[in-house]
Amino acid sequence: MASPGQPCTDLLVWNQTQQEPVAHHLLSLCFLRTAGNWAPPMYLWVLGPIYLFYICRHGRCYLRMSYLFKVKMVLGFALILLHTFNVAMPLWRIHQGMPQAPELLIHPTVWLTTMSFATFLIHMERKKGVRASGVLFGYWLLGCLLPAINVAHQASAGNFHHEPLHHLATYLCLFLVVAEFMLSCLVDQPPFFSEDSQPLNPCPETEASFPSKAMFWWASGLLWKGYRKLLGPKDLWSLGRENSSEELVSQLEREWRRNCGVLPGHSKLFKSKGLSDAAAPETEAFLQPARSPRGPLLRAIWRVFRSTFLLGTVSLVISDAFRFAVPKLLSLFLEFMGDRNSPAWTGWLLAVLMFLSACLQTLFEQQYMYRIKVLQMRLRTAITGLVYRKLLGPSALTAIAVFLSLLPLNFFITKKRSYHQEEQMRQKASRALLTSSILRTVRTIKSHGWEQAFLERLLHIRGQELGALKISTLLFSVSLMSFQVSTFLVALVVFAVHTLVAEDNAMDAEKAFVTLTVLSILNKAQAFLPFSVHCIVQARVSFDRLAAFLCLEEVDPNGTDSSSSRCSSKDRISVHNGTFAWSQESPPCLHGINLTVPQGCLLAVVGPVGAGKSSLLSALLGELLKVEGSVSIEGSVAYVPQEAWVQNTSVVENVRFRQELDLPWLQKVLEACALESDVASFPAGVHTPIGEQGMNLSGGQKQRLSLARAVYRKAAVYLLDDPLAALDAHVSQHVFKQVIGPSGLLQGTTRILVTHTLHVLPQADQILVLVNGAIAEMGSYQDLLNRNGALVGLLDGARQHAGGGEGTHAEATSDDLGGFLGSERPKSRPERLRPIESAAMKDSTTSEAQTEPSLDDPKGTGLTTEEDSVQYGRVKTTTYLSYLKAVGTPLCTYTLFLFFCQQVASFCQGYWLSLWADDPVVDGRQKHTALRGWVFGLLGCLQAVGLFASMAAVFLGGVRASALLFRSLLWDVARCPIGFFECTPVGRLMNRFSKETDTLDVDIPDKLRMLLTYAFGLLEVGLAVSMATPLAMVAILPLMLLYAGFQSLYVATSCQLRRLESATYSSVCSHMAETFQGSPVVRAFQAQGPFTAQHDALMDENQRVSFPRLVADRWLAANLELLGNGLVFVATLCAVLSKAHLSAGLVGFSVSAALQVTQTLQWVVRSWTDLENSMVAVERVQDYTHIPKEAPWRLPTCAARPLWPTRGQIEFRDFGLRHRPELPLAVRGVSLKIHAGEKVGIVGRTGAGKSSLAWGLLRLQEAAEGDIWIDGVPITHVGLHTLRSRITIIPQDPVLFPGSLRMNLDLLQEHTDEDIWAALETVQLKAFVVSLPGQLQYECVGQGDDLSVGQKQLLCLARALLRKTQILILDEATASVDPGTEMQMQEALEHWFAQCTVLLIAHRLRSVMDCARVLVMDEGQVAESGSPAQLLAQKGLFYRLAQESGLA
Repeated sequence: MASPGQPCTDLLVWNQTQQEPVAHHLLSLCFLRTAGNWAPPMYLWVLGPIYLFYICRHGRCYLRMSYLFKVKMVLGFALILLHTFNVAMPLWRIHQGMPQAPELLIHPTVWLTTMSFATFLIHMERKKGVRASGVLFGYWLLGCLLPAINVAHQASAGNFHHEPLHHLATYLCLFLVVAEFMLSCLVDQPPFFSEDSQPLNPCPETEASFPSKAMFWWASGLLWKGYRKLLGPKDLWSLGRENSSEELVSQLEREWRRNCGVLPGHSKLFKSKGLSDAAAPETEAFLQPARSPRGPLLRAIWRVFRSTFLLGTVSLVISDAFRFAVPKLLSLFLEFMGDRNSPAWTGWLLAVLMFLSACLQTLFEQQYMYRIKVLQMRLRTAITGLVYRKLLGPSALTAIAVFLSLLPLNFFITKKRSYHQEEQMRQKASRALLTSSILRTVRTIKSHGWEQAFLERLLHIRGQELGALKISTLLFSVSLMSFQVSTFLVALVVFAVHTLVAEDNAMDAEKAFVTLTVLSILNKAQAFLPFSVHCIVQARVSFDRLAAFLCLEEVDPNGTDSSSSRCSSKDRISVHNGTFAWSQESPPCLHGINLTVPQGCLLAVVGPVGAGKSSLLSALLGELLKVEGSVSIEGSVAYVPQEAWVQNTSVVENVRFRQELDLPWLQKVLEACALESDVASFPAGVHTPIGEQGMNLSGGQKQRLSLARAVYRKAAVYLLDDPLAALDAHVSQHVFKQVIGPSGLLQGTTRILVTHTLHVLPQADQILVLVNGAIAEMGSYQDLLNRNGALVGLLDGARQHAGGGEGTHAEATSDDLGGFLGSERPKSRPERLRPIESAAMKDSTTSEAQTEPSLDDPKGTGLTTEEDSVQYGRVKTTTYLSYLKAVGTPLCTYTLFLFFCQQVASFCQGYWLSLWADDPVVDGRQKHTALRGWVFGLLGCLQAVGLFASMAAVFLGGVRASALLFRSLLWDVARCPIGFFECTPVGRLMNRFSKETDTLDVDIPDKLRMLLTYAFGLLEVGLAVSMATPLAMVAILPLMLLYAGFQSLYVATSCQLRRLESATYSSVCSHMAETFQGSPVVRAFQAQGPFTAQHDALMDENQRVSFPRLVADRWLAANLELLGNGLVFVATLCAVLSKAHLSAGLVGFSVSAALQVTQTLQWVVRSWTDLENSMVAVERVQDYTHIPKEAPWRLPTCAARPLWPTRGQIEFRDFGLRHRPELPLAVRGVSLKIHAGEKVGIVGRTGAGKSSLAWGLLRLQEAAEGDIWIDGVPITHVGLHTLRSRITIIPQDPVLFPGSLRMNLDLLQEHTDEDIWAALETVQLKAFVVSLPGQLQYECVGQGDDLSVGQKQLLCLARALLRKTQILILDEATASVDPGTEMQMQEALEHWFAQCTVLLIAHRLRSVMDCARVLVMDEGQVAESGSPAQLLAQKGLFYRLAQESGLA
């Protein structure tokens, strides 16, 4: 060994012909001294300039000159002075004539320049705002460790008296470097002036030192807080700007536009109708990835996130370098164990180097995982935001041969699995669509008793989905097994070739276990390859679907000119030669439109069903594709859709719709829209939440709220799509007079009113009649009457239906036309009936069951706005037991046995190899080589077979459990009463049926498989280490306690974060679904910006939970792996201490097993934690198990006969009903008999109890007192499905379901095609259906979105005709259709239900004038009963209602 004053002259380390062990040269003190002198400077000169360039480009505000900075600079200058002294000393000696070795001058010079550069970096970091430096931390760490070897050598040489100054300088230099290293572990003070405003609860990462960042210790505070108490929103860190939706989505959208060639001015518009022709291409695009333009999307993602990805990739490469350094160090260590003459310090040094390499591999790998997970989080945010904006806008060689020989098998498996995964995703999409439709139309389904039919249909789709999943998971098991076999075969072939071909063919410990260690690393990489293939398949399908959606046809934003250049000074709206279509593939729905609407004009648009009235408004809004012509609108626009859309927020937020609050104007608007009395009765007034889809409001209240939103806007142009149809006659008159009419709040504005309410036509300035998508005529009311054209035909149809005489058109239409005719209405009106002052001035369009809870029950109202239920603490044992019960006890036992068998084979395989390595060598060969090889191969095959069988058992058990739990969830939800659905947002239920179900399908079986694999592997490792080095058990037990502590801290917090993440994600889903439904309104009001901001806020709230969760994952992984590395260190140290008593083979077996425990222990805890997190899904799908259920669908001993009811006689016996147990009776003391075949009308104001009678008859609400009898049978003695299948109801809102027309008309498949065609002909839809592609097999889009409301209502009527029941309920069934269509419906009903009992609930009194008897409801009681003539003669409540409707 060279002395301090001598250069290294031992160059044997570079001599490849030397036969001595490599460890003798690589671990020579001379080589280590050289490495210590050159490694730190090389490190800093390689990374330093890159780092300096980076901080100069991305620097922030400078830091204050803190004490920490001053001490660093003082120590830096002291080191510069010391190295200047070290340079000066050789120069002085040379000057004195004493020869010096070159290294004595070169090394100090290099260190002097390096220290100067390091000090300069310290200064630049302060200038650029760097508070903790990773580059300098690494430099000072290397400067401590490697030169320490030189210092130790100098101290042991004993020549201090010869070179006192040199020794003192070396020791002082090392001391100063250690001091700099300790200071680099601290974090500097924040800058004077920050560019960004400080959030309330900033992420502690910015305040963390570099070791804390590397080890994720900065997250320990949150984990400890989550362990001690329940976490709330205030405990979570604020989201940094770099992770916010606004920043990420804007970057991705900019790159997406650039790649797709989309101009920045293009709006992201999405069609809400007309999907019939576009649906097939869209679906085809979703399901045929080869045709999808995912290239631009991937390029945009790459340009935005490439820096994060590349930095993570660099971390992974460095991690892998250290990962493969460990086997080399193990090789040197086994050489040391086999050489009895090696000095002990070599073993100690190798143990330390193995420990450090493993730790560095852990740190770099966790940094890679952290950056990739952050990238995943940012990518999800950006893509979700982009989709939302689219809604609103617009022997190595031998080993290689073995690997290659198995690749065709895996390619085949991957291809087959890809097909089944795509099939599963198809079925999953179909299931989600049908589930959403069921949940949104559950009232209609329950009213008809169709739950069982829809459950069977949904379970059929679910069965196909699980069938594809089962095949996919089996193929996945085969894939995993194939890679396990490939790794084993590589080892077997390498050993066989070595023993048969190599000259030195003895199998020693170094060759055997170093090979196994390297192959173990490859095995881990290969084990992830099937997962990677699985993820790539899913990502490809997802990217294709996203790209297909983002590239869907967009409406031209210039289709409607909003400037005034195209309009004359007096015209607000102008259309010239307009032809419009819903898509490029569909035929035009409007053609030859020429229209001008002057300022202040009220234009009424009328026409038969399907004439294109709503399409005209859509064309003016720019929702339709403009084929030719021009459209111009001057001024702001407000739009009221035909189907009211409201938000899940308060009344006032719905009305002001993101505008400034003007209380006097708000009061005027509410009064004019007849909402004042409603709001006064709400629990919290205007601040009352109205629930998802307005479920706490009646249909009329929602429509008036929708109208109030438009009025509040103070727009220049109003497009009103039949807002009066859902209102009572008197409310309709009030709203028209106070809002729409010549003296209403909108006077002076331009109004286009689509209407079927013909009595308003005389008040319109102009009337436009549409027929078959073209303008039939246009002019004033009197002009069109004189022409005797299309309008006269509509009026004649209404007059004939009303039974009028020979009078004029103005007199002949009862309350349709007489409401505003002075000669036909009373001269004065009682003041007590003023709509704003009377609490009774409300509509009665839907059930009071929907209305009254929202008026009388603040708790009930609040339920709809609460966050999703979040449970706290650890997952309960009963949850695990319920899942295992769903898997099945025999399958669970069989799975554990299979895992045990395959792990026993694995242990025997390793132990057998250690015995093979320890076989004595005779004449260069070992005995029993063939036997050793055959047994080794047999054990490997047994392990592979056991692995496949055990994994397949886990996956099949998971599929079985998922099927049972999904069926249980579906049954629990389907059996809930209607009140449950009124208080539970659809988004919350959909989260259970989508995200949580996906967790049951995929995540839980996969996490369970990983847990069992690593847990049994841990037992093998513990047995191996304790066998070889029993002393290691002393260290293993404390390590296990630390593991348990880390796991407890992590799980308590992680489970809470998982639940919070799921709850906040439900809010994101609900908001997106709500926006999708109301996107035309949002675009019409130009409110895309506020809605996008709200979506970003909800997404950021979700990310506030996701980010701590991924950090907690990294915290656990980093700290557990470091503890595992400690176990490796303990195993190697024990081996060094017991060197004289251990064979190299047993040591190799022990240390190679200990190397595996590093990740095995970590994965045991991670798998257990992930499994517990995923088990939250089981918890959530069982949330509704204990919800009170409705009565049985079928009774084993039903009181009704098979053909019951044969006559249809209904008797109410002191019947009373309340909507909730805590509310007063909504209906009370009703006693009456409805005779068989009698037609009875039911009228009354809102809250009177009209619809409650119907819901009580169908038992949607159970009787609180009394009973109802049908044909002498109490309905409580009949199963719900039996009862509801014998009664037909036609609701106001027509409902269709995804599927064919035939399925919608004959859901239970009880009728022939001839019967269906006959029903269609009766409702005059046969010609329309014949014109559709596929006719009866035509697939309805969504809930019949491609059909008009009138067409859907006629289809619902045809469906009712096919049921042929003795009792028929019409609940405002004709409110949304024109008089001509209403006459068609009445004629069909009179023909088909002539002998049936009919209950007609109506708010238009004209509809009940031909009834044999009329019931007038008031405050839940029957106030009057008799024929219309008798009631008019009594001049009671019915007479007053008739006066309000112009009928008396």
